[in-house]
Amino acid sequence: MTLENKVAVVTGGTKGIGFSIAEALAKNNASVFICGRDEQDLNAAIGRLSSTGRVAGAVCDVRDEAQVKAMLAECGKTFGGVDILVNNAGMGYFGKTVEEMSGEEFREILATNLFGVFYACHHALPLMKKRGGGYIINISSLAGQNPHPRMAAYNASKFGLNGFSEALMQEVRHDNIKVSYICPGSVNTDFGGDTASDEKAWQLQPADIAEVVIDLLSFDKRALPSKIEIRPSSPPAK
Repeated sequence: MTLENKVAVVTGGTKGIGFSIAEALAKNNASVFICGRDEQDLNAAIGRLSSTGRVAGAVCDVRDEAQVKAMLAECGKTFGGVDILVNNAGMGYFGKTVEEMSGEEFREILATNLFGVFYACHHALPLMKKRGGGYIINISSLAGQNPHPRMAAYNASKFGLNGFSEALMQEVRHDNIKVSYICPGSVNTDFGGDTASDEKAWQLQPADIAEVVIDLLSFDKRALPSKIEIRPSSPPAK
């Protein structure tokens, strides 16, 4: 897929992996529409990205289906449609056992990491079909196939996302819509209360995930790498 004249939506595009993906898409000539929950963060991200290409955005909490639908409609009004959807928005509470975690926290993780992806796909698919096809890329995690104690809710959300992505891929492939999901290992960001630092330079960088997104979009239309795993090449020895 050539990105010239293509419109890409990146959820959670104001920082971290999402920002890097939006930046890479804009640099490769796509029109990019980002969303995030915080208006100040959104405006700052749009300001930083504006020098790279055509970028706009809207405040949106992906847990709210009406907000997701409105965000995609706004993208359509701004850029004329949707060709690419990168479901990056995500969250996690780490360090709590199932006994310690509240039902509200569990629901919040599933609502963001799984239901938010469903809402975005559900409302983006008709827009893509109007344009003759598209590409959906879901940002998952190696935690979507490797369970860990004190991460049960996050594991559940990403295991679910992987299964959802596989099923959706089979549903829409004959509509000229590709679906891939990316499973990164440790990434040097502030996600989940972590802190990006030089001491964690061994981890993946957000730009590494952005590069995978661009690579996926560059494949010939006959080829579909439906699942990509990427992990640090030299983690600390245990």
